[in-house]
Amino acid sequence: MNEEEIIELVRGEVTPWRRFRGVVALVGGLVGGTLLVSLWASEPSPLPDRTNLVFGMLTLLCAAWFCFGVWATVRPAPIFAMDRLVAAWLAVAASALMTVVLVIAVGWGPAAIVGGVFVAVAALLAFRAHRTVREIARRLAG
Repeated sequence: MNEEEIIELVRGEVTPWRRFRGVVALVGGLVGGTLLVSLWASEPSPLPDRTNLVFGMLTLLCAAWFCFGVWATVRPAPIFAMDRLVAAWLAVAASALMTVVLVIAVGWGPAAIVGGVFVAVAALLAFRAHRTVREIARRLAG
């Protein structure tokens, strides 16, 4: 692979929009986590166990997005396909976990349907990210 082909591969990866998405994940995770923890801590009476479980899982989800946002924003390298793969698997895990927690907390029905849609979309993004990584590996190998 020559220099022009590598630059062409990277050109679409190095954009302010892609960095902006990392900042959005960072800020969204921070703000969401802060709001959840402050709401959780300010409850006047003890909450049921299932509610505490949901608050804890949502807080962990916000922390995961915050960490991904920090990682995607402060890295000196451009956001490559492997970064998309990490984000896609984070989305799959978070969607599946939240679906399970919501089904436990509120039962089957709308929670399972909405959660299933989120898991399916996240799995599609993971599949696309895997395909992109394989395509880049194939181009670099031959």
